[in-house]
Parts: sequence; structure tokens; C-alpha cells
Amino acid sequence: MYDLASRSSSCQIAPLQTLATRHGDLEFPRFMFSGPGGGGDPVRFGVFAGIHGDEPAGVLALARLLEELSRNAELAEGYKLFLYPACNPTGLLAGTRGSETGKDLNREFWKNSPEPEVQLLENEIRSENFHGLISLHADDTSEGMYGFVRGAVLSKGLLEPALKAAERVIARNTRPVIDGFPAENGIISECYDGILTSPPELHPQPFEIILETPHLAPQDKQVDALVLALEAILREYQKLLAFAANL
Repeated sequence: MYDLASRSSSCQIAPLQTLATRHGDLEFPRFMFSGPGGGGDPVRFGVFAGIHGDEPAGVLALARLLEELSRNAELAEGYKLFLYPACNPTGLLAGTRGSETGKDLNREFWKNSPEPEVQLLENEIRSENFHGLISLHADDTSEGMYGFVRGAVLSKGLLEPALKAAERVIARNTRPVIDGFPAENGIISECYDGILTSPPELHPQPFEIILETPHLAPQDKQVDALVLALEAILREYQKLLAFAANL
């Protein structure tokens, strides 16, 4: 990603911080891609991957997305995209779900957690006040793709076309219960406590989407599905922006 970003005039490499770990100093990467102007202040999306270190498909999907954006910047028209491909650097290095402290970081948010990765991301989410948050995950108990929605009402309206686009390479999980939660055509409206979200007190709430690929699917298929889903969300939100501009 660094090489590609360094060659793009639209992309800025701006790491959040260097973390002191047992493996030495590790960078907490952040890439910011600014699309062509859309006629107003840019819409800010935060896209997060690698918070579970044994789920590399999301990391690779963000690298692929950056590559697609460098070829087709219109896909990001009106946006400033903040990409966080390695939210758990030590876990990714070790290939473990948790961080080097053994914590599942995706159960630590907005609980006054001492975990430095969580503190960095909480500060970032608060300061950037995103219009939308998208997290990329993989589920080793699911045979198909699905997603969670939170926050703004339009979240479900964005997830549906995302799952439909991803179905070109990975079937959707249509079970009535997924991961212990009631589901409707692959969409879940409840979530675990402590996951990466916007702060509970934030108003208005951004849309929040969690995309889940089946962990046992071939990795290249997972990457393809996530990129298709992300592109669908970007295009669908652009339609909403255009509609609002014409009201």
C-alpha cells in the first residue's frame, strides 16, 4: 500500500503513531484518499481492517481498494476516505485474533480500555466525526457473506446493495440466525458489546456497517467480495448525495 500511495497525488500516508511492542516499534498505518470535489465539503468515511490479526482478507481488500481508486478516482468523488488497514499490528504480525496482550480489541471500545490501539482509534473516530464507518471482518462459523448495521437509518439501505454486489463471488448467508443474532437476508441489526463503533453519545450518528466474509472461503474470493461491497457502498452513497443536492 505504501508504494502505491506514494505514487498517487490523491493519497496521503499519515500514520497515527508508532507503537512500542514486544516486536519492536510498529507503525499504526493510516491512508487518506481524497476524491474529486463533489460540490461541497467532502464526505468522510473511515474504513477499518485487521482488528483481528487472523483475518488478513480485509487488509488485502483495502490495498486492492486503494489500487482501484488510483485507477478510477471518480469512485471517490465527493469523498475523503480514511483507510486503516492494520488496526491490530501485533496480532497481524503473529496471525492471532487478539493483540500481543491477549485482548480481543473488538470488545474493548468505549469502555475506558487501556489498550493503545483502542485509544488511538477512539481518538481518531472522535476527532474526524465520520459520516460513515465500515469494518471488515471474517467469520469462521459462516458459510456465506453477511453484515451488521448500526447507527443511521440508511445503514441497511447501503448494506443490501453491498451484499448483492459481493454475491458475484461469494454467496450470501441467508440463515435466520447468524452468529447468535436474528438475521434477515444476511443483515443483522444487533451487535456485540465493545465493538469498533462511533461513540455512543455522538449525534447525529453516522451509518455503521460491518462486512463479514466466510473465513473458510478462498482468500482471493474474500478480497474480491469485500472490494465489490465497498465499491457498491461508495456508489450508493453518491446516489444519495446527488438526490439530496436536487431536493
